[in-house]
Amino acid sequence: MKRGQGPTIRRRRLASELRRLREAADLTIDEVGEKLECSASKVSRIETGHVGVTPRDARDMLELYGLTGDEREALVQLAREARKPGWWHAYKEVFTGTFVGLEADASSLRAFQALLVPGLLQTETYARAVIRAMRPDSDETEIERRVAARTARQRLLSDPNPPEYWAVIDEAVLHRVVGGPEVMVQQANRLLELGQLPHVTIQVVPFTAGAHPGMEGPFLILGFPEQADQDVVYVDSTSGGFFLELPPDVRRYSLMFDHLRAAALKPDDSLGLVAEAAERYSAE
Repeated sequence: MKRGQGPTIRRRRLASELRRLREAADLTIDEVGEKLECSASKVSRIETGHVGVTPRDARDMLELYGLTGDEREALVQLAREARKPGWWHAYKEVFTGTFVGLEADASSLRAFQALLVPGLLQTETYARAVIRAMRPDSDETEIERRVAARTARQRLLSDPNPPEYWAVIDEAVLHRVVGGPEVMVQQANRLLELGQLPHVTIQVVPFTAGAHPGMEGPFLILGFPEQADQDVVYVDSTSGGFFLELPPDVRRYSLMFDHLRAAALKPDDSLGLVAEAAERYSAE
């Protein structure tokens, strides 16, 4: 898939354009809601990309903003394309929000994890152990469904046109035994395998680095191929995570990631540390 052409990024792009056109027309959200006989909250959710917009609603809004002709029809078509279901809709009971859609559209992914292997790099057995531990109230059917969903996400890295993926992990990830020594051997070998791919970079922040910016928690910076689609930061949390899109926030996390890369071992040395972990678990 060509990066940046999926339904989620199209919805985000349309939302940004609708907001820009409303402001150019010197209309408030309340005024738009009143003129279109809908709630102001609906207009607000459309402009923030939290909900999709139907082609009819898009046409009504664009007519109100004074846009006509081919420009209007192009944005109405964008509304149609933004409503097409992505592959992740097959796992809608697992994936909530827009995270997976944005991940699928990204041309670059910069991830930091201090406690566990990032989801895109996990083996099936490691993922199962993590999900089971984090969701002790889930039955086996739900756990297996979540494992399948995570495995489907990982196809992104084997896509013919994959994103540039850069993961920085804390050394603690290599020492935390998830699922037992055998699972850890498989996981370490998976990291070694993926670390050889030209579009994947893996670095480890060693214990000797001391305190570092990543101690604040895990995060992911998503970059997109079109300049109009600004970078987004996804901050993970037990409640599902949240997005940061304001430029100052994105710059702060980009700086944090740069500091983490500087504190981490070089990629080759990092994979050497992963290989040592594999040998250690093999001997247990």
